[in-house]
Amino acid sequence: MIQIVLARNGVLNQARSIPLRSRALLHQSSRLLNEKNPKPEELKSPEDLARQSHLNSKPIDFTNYAPVRPGKKKTLLSDSKYESKDYQLPKWKEAFGELVIRTLNLDMDKVRSGPVAGSYYYALCKNVALQYEGEKLSETAKFFYQDLKLPRTFSQWFQITILHEWLLFVRMRAMPFKYGRNYQQKLVDRTFTDIEARLFDEMNVTTGRIVDQYLKDFNTQLRGAVFAYDEGFYTDDATLAAALWRNLFGGRKNIDMVHLEAMVRYVRSQLYVLSRMSDRDFAVGSFKFVPPDETVERLTAEQEAQLKQKTIEKYESIDNDPKILPSDRSRLSYKN
Repeated sequence: MIQIVLARNGVLNQARSIPLRSRALLHQSSRLLNEKNPKPEELKSPEDLARQSHLNSKPIDFTNYAPVRPGKKKTLLSDSKYESKDYQLPKWKEAFGELVIRTLNLDMDKVRSGPVAGSYYYALCKNVALQYEGEKLSETAKFFYQDLKLPRTFSQWFQITILHEWLLFVRMRAMPFKYGRNYQQKLVDRTFTDIEARLFDEMNVTTGRIVDQYLKDFNTQLRGAVFAYDEGFYTDDATLAAALWRNLFGGRKNIDMVHLEAMVRYVRSQLYVLSRMSDRDFAVGSFKFVPPDETVERLTAEQEAQLKQKTIEKYESIDNDPKILPSDRSRLSYKN
C-alpha cells in the first residue's frame, strides 16, 4: 500500500491508502499568476514551491563546487550499437531471435529485465541530474542544482540518481518476486558498472584500488539511502523529509524547509504515478519520471475505471493477436 499525499497551500495532507497498482493522469502545471497571493485551492508543482522560498540558503560546503570535467566524455549508456535509439536489428537476426525464444520457451519477462531495467530505466535515473562543466543543464537538473541549490558534484549526482532508483525499487518490489528481484538486480548492476567506467574515463581516476574504494563507498550510500527512504515511505512525511535531509541534502544545518517540502511533494508524486501502473505497463518500460514543473492530480473513481479499461483492451488486443511475436508475450498482469 502507498500513502498518497497531496500538497495544497503549503500543507501536506495525507490522503487515503490505495493499492500499489494501476495508472495516473498527469497535467502540465500552469504558472501562478500571482505567486504572492496564491489561491488556497491551487496545487503547485515542486519547482513552483521551491522557487517560492526566500531563504538565501547555500550548500553545506559551497566551495565544493566541482562540475564534472570529463577527460573523455561517455555516451549516456554505452557505445554499443544495440543501445542506440536509431539502431534497427536486421530482419534475419530478429527472425532468428524469435525462433530461439519460441523453441526454448524463454520467459520474456525475465529476459526483458536487462534492456528495460538495466538500460532504459537506468538511463532515466542517470539523466535526471547529469551535469558537465560548461554544458547547459537540463530543466530537471536545474531544479536540483539551481532551485534546490545542491552542489554540482559527482557524489551529489549519485545521491540524486539513487533517489530515483529507489522510487523504481518500490514499484519493482510490488511485482511478482522472481521478476521484481531480477529487475532490481539489473538496475543495480548497471549502475555500478557505469559508475566504474565514469570514474576511469570522466573523473580521471587512474588506479583500480581507488576506484574500488569509491565503489564500496557508493554501495554503502545506496544501502543506507534505501533503508532511510523505505522508513519514510512506510511511515509519514516527516520521516521521509528527514531521510531526504540526511541523504539528498547532506544533512546541512541551514536547510530550507520549503525545499524539503518540495522534495517530499516530488517523491510522493512519483510514487503515485507508479502506484497507478499495471505490472505489464511498468515491466515493458512505459514509465517516465514526472518533471518537477508538473503536478500530479488524484484520479476520480471514474477516471481510474476508464484508464484501467483502456489498459485491459490494449493488452487483450496484443495477446489475442494470432500474429503476436514470442518476444512480445508476457505473463505479468495488466489488470492490477
